[in-house]
Amino acid sequence: MLLNQLTVNSLLFILGVFGIILNKRSLLTVLICLELALLGLNLNFITFSIYLDDFYGQIFCLFILTVAAAESAVGLAIIIVYYRLNKTISLKDSFIIRG
Repeated sequence: MLLNQLTVNSLLFILGVFGIILNKRSLLTVLICLELALLGLNLNFITFSIYLDDFYGQIFCLFILTVAAAESAVGLAIIIVYYRLNKTISLKDSFIIRG
């Protein structure tokens, strides 16, 4: 049972990391993949916390979820400002310096 949970959690984390690395289209997709990677990490903390009968993993997971929620709010605000300036959220034209 533990091996199945760790496999699923690790696949979620790896899928999120590959989504961040391989995505070249949308800032919103990068933000979603970052949240997916954090979710996989949190599920690993909870799994080991239950398996080792320790409460500290669940507390640490709560702190990570709080930081992830704040990161999502700030990330969405940045995407809104970026869209207002460039009329797109595509990453293709994101590094063009405007004069």
